Amino acid sequence: MHRLAAALALLTALNASADAADVERWVRARATEHRAYLDQLSARLTAEGTPLWRERVPGEPPLPDFAPPSSLAPLIRAVRDGVVNISAEGTSDGAEQPRRSLGSGFVLTPDGYLVTNNHVIERAQNVRVALSDGRELNADVVGKDSATDVALLKIRGAVKDLPFTRLGDSDRLQVGDWVVAIGNPFGLDHSVSHGMISAKERVIGVGAFDDFIQTDALINPGNSGGPLFNMRGEVVGVNTAIVSQGQGIGFAVPINMVKDLLPNLLENGRLARGWLGIVVQEEGAAAGEKGAVVQTVFRASPAAKAGMVPGDRVTAVNGHPVEGYLRFMRRVAILAPGTVVRLTVQHGGGGKSQELSVTLGERPAPNSLEPMPQPPPKPAPRR
Repeated sequence: MHRLAAALALLTALNASADAADVERWVRARATEHRAYLDQLSARLTAEGTPLWRERVPGEPPLPDFAPPSSLAPLIRAVRDGVVNISAEGTSDGAEQPRRSLGSGFVLTPDGYLVTNNHVIERAQNVRVALSDGRELNADVVGKDSATDVALLKIRGAVKDLPFTRLGDSDRLQVGDWVVAIGNPFGLDHSVSHGMISAKERVIGVGAFDDFIQTDALINPGNSGGPLFNMRGEVVGVNTAIVSQGQGIGFAVPINMVKDLLPNLLENGRLARGWLGIVVQEEGAAAGEKGAVVQTVFRASPAAKAGMVPGDRVTAVNGHPVEGYLRFMRRVAILAPGTVVRLTVQHGGGGKSQELSVTLGERPAPNSLEPMPQPPPKPAPRR
């Protein structure tokens, strides 16, 4: 319609001698013909059941389970006091001046336990924590782990009634969920950015525990160790890394991994790895099946004592689904010796699921490990 009108306007301008009434009648006739053509095309497509596009009709309900947020201000007011700024000073290889790093963290308990990134406080001899009320207090490193880049701190001295954060369930996150990051980028305390979950279980090549949440909420130097909140005001991740070559690509450690790791750090000061006593196949589950297939069970191991045998398929650890080999190894490796683990197992790789309670042990010397025999293959059915 727009092209037709433009062409006719140009024709009218070029042919000034033409009668204006004739031109107007000609334009109206062409417009009527074009509208009739579009109506016929729409009717034909609708009759064939394949309309070229669809529009919502008046009164049609909106998208199910979707409520766009009008403002994040109430959420931010409710959670920001639990976020802290962290500065650490320590030694650096070959440097005359002490190394100083800035980061973020969040309060776990009213008496001053905090979480941040390991790389923020690594080699630190002095750690200072700035609270939301303006106080600056010293903190001690309770435990840290470079493989997961998580550290547990405790504010020194007797403190109480600190504003604290609540932890959520990172396994329930979906791509597209709204999230908020609060931290200390470039020393700008309590800066807020928001975005969404871009991807889950990202492997970015930093270690054996690669299992990151990817988000487009802006994360900059100084955000490290700060919380990633969901729309319930719960911490679902620890902001950790960015891709320096791109924008809007940030990564956070899932909070469920942190929750599994914290008792280990509190008890041992480091990642003391529990031993289950099995070898898991990297490729073992049948097509479409989820879980980790057990290839070897060592004699007298915790797994053997619990009744596990080669060929079993582990589908969940402590109620958390196991998607495959890597997810299973990560979930078990961050638990300390002595931890009781609930494994959901399908014996022989199929059949009814059974829950087994296994107490993790300490890994013995390699030359003392003796595998259990493989079960005999099932006979083929007679025809």
